[in-house]
Amino acid sequence: MAKDKKLVEAITSRDEDFAQWYTDVVREAKLCDYSGVKGCINYLPNGYAIWEKIQENLDRRFKETGVENVYLPLLIPESLLQKEKDHIEGFAPEVAWVTHGGQEKLTERMCIRPTSEVMFCDIWSRTVQSYRDLPKVWNQWCSVMRWEKSTRPFLRGREFLWQEGHTIHATPEEAEARTLTMLNVYRDFYEEELAIPLVVGRKTDSEKFAGARDTYTIEALMHDGQALQSATSHFFGEKFADAFDIKFTDKNNELSSVYETSWGLATRTIGAIIMVHGDDDGLILPPRIAPVQTRVIPVAQHKDGVLDKANELLNGLKEAGFRAKIDDSDKSPGWKFSEQEMLGIPTRIEMGPKDIEKGQVVIVRRDTREKISVPIDAVTDKFAEILEDIQKNLFDKAKKFLDDHTDTAVTLDEMNEKIQAKRGFIKAMWCGEASCEDMVKDQTGGVTSRCISEVQEQLSDVCVCCGEKAKYMVYWGKSY
Repeated sequence: MAKDKKLVEAITSRDEDFAQWYTDVVREAKLCDYSGVKGCINYLPNGYAIWEKIQENLDRRFKETGVENVYLPLLIPESLLQKEKDHIEGFAPEVAWVTHGGQEKLTERMCIRPTSEVMFCDIWSRTVQSYRDLPKVWNQWCSVMRWEKSTRPFLRGREFLWQEGHTIHATPEEAEARTLTMLNVYRDFYEEELAIPLVVGRKTDSEKFAGARDTYTIEALMHDGQALQSATSHFFGEKFADAFDIKFTDKNNELSSVYETSWGLATRTIGAIIMVHGDDDGLILPPRIAPVQTRVIPVAQHKDGVLDKANELLNGLKEAGFRAKIDDSDKSPGWKFSEQEMLGIPTRIEMGPKDIEKGQVVIVRRDTREKISVPIDAVTDKFAEILEDIQKNLFDKAKKFLDDHTDTAVTLDEMNEKIQAKRGFIKAMWCGEASCEDMVKDQTGGVTSRCISEVQEQLSDVCVCCGEKAKYMVYWGKSY
């Protein structure tokens, strides 16, 4: 029993120290390990398997909208990066440079991609000639490097995995439609697969992506009341196209510029899953994204027939399309139960001699710890119901938390008072001036605009900060 207890005690309580709890879960669930390079992690099998499920699901969703996958080089010549001024200024503090090849100093520095807009523009400037070549709707799965000062596994790293989609179109209407299409792909993915409810909208000018005309975002609320920007979709207009002279002959035989978008989601999504659904016993994975949906645990496995029946059950689950594994190690049942909970596997199925005599198994839910006795011949049908109920329960619980931690304010004093009393989102009106955004941040200890809500409410007629006429209802909050 001492061993069983130790596994649980390895995790700090969320309410005691949320940052340490997060680190403990990442470590004890064996999602990643620190490498010898600060800010760069080793993705361990448990963590990378989650990323693989994210890739698999998102890639299917992308391709259903007409996206094609490509891969472009890791290194970007400095002269190419300099072509779009706003873009390079936005990324300059985070760029890592390669200056030597072997022992030879390069004639031109190369940056390790922080993002790939310029590389996509470079190839399109040389290959797009006619309206028949459009649209280009491309995506690449890759890693990027940004020299962050403060790092945390999955949430913010110097090197991280992501996908970056880039498209060009003949008209601004087509490009804007693609921008919103991809925003909705991300929204559906987060809510349907990850069971994470969202706040959705457009970034203010001071918060938008460097070089973008408009940036749209999905924002999730973590258990500590801080927001996490979870994916973004950008409309660039003609800025990059003009900088790279991407022209095409249109249907009227006239030379025109293309209109560009980009959109991305990174491994910080794993951090979101941890912080939205996890508890003091470890990770909780939504069944639709869980690499393993159940772990069969034979009890008293040394007794005749127990392992045979457990493996028979395992094979039946796999044949029915469920992602299942068995723990037939020599660890104690209590240890196995704690480990299954720590890893966030949505269910475990216990089967011992008494269960076999009764012709049943016991399915234990990770989210509620409810124990459900199910006849062996009804396991696959009942199991599907249980998984769907867990998925729904996780979303409903997270949605209640989001609703309970979203408030309104009509003055800066009220915003400050509410954000200090209970962290979360504050809905408040804004005049549109960056100076008011700055004042909110300064006077509230770091609260920033998260997005101009896609659903506008008239909370008052005046800006929460300056008292002048309001233009937008904005979600505000502290963020990662």
